[in-house]
Amino acid sequence: QMQLVESGGGPVVAGDSLRLSCAASGRTFSTWNMGRFRQVPGKEREFVAAISVSASRTYYDDSVKGRFTIDRDNAKNMLYLQMNDLKPDDTGIYYCASVARWLATSHTEYTFWGQGTQVTVVS
Repeated sequence: QMQLVESGGGPVVAGDSLRLSCAASGRTFSTWNMGRFRQVPGKEREFVAAISVSASRTYYDDSVKGRFTIDRDNAKNMLYLQMNDLKPDDTGIYYCASVARWLATSHTEYTFWGQGTQVTVVS
């Protein structure tokens, strides 16, 4: 019943920055914790970052800590992932997802998912 539409992905070179957006509708966005995951073919969907309902708390996987920033604008029903100093290992399909509980880091815990957006980092 919640729709999540992602945008902002694309090809970049190592060291570049990218900003992913996720627009929510169909549910009250401000009552859901949000997460970001990424997936490479043949691999399990991997946790990237999470942000609490009011944005008072964030949590990052060690692989992106210090480079990525997750943020949200509840007035606009928007979730953002700012990705800086991108590395080839950051390549994958990036998903946004919603979950009722805090803190959730497994993809199996999340309820609603976006369609994903491809991020490809070369060099």
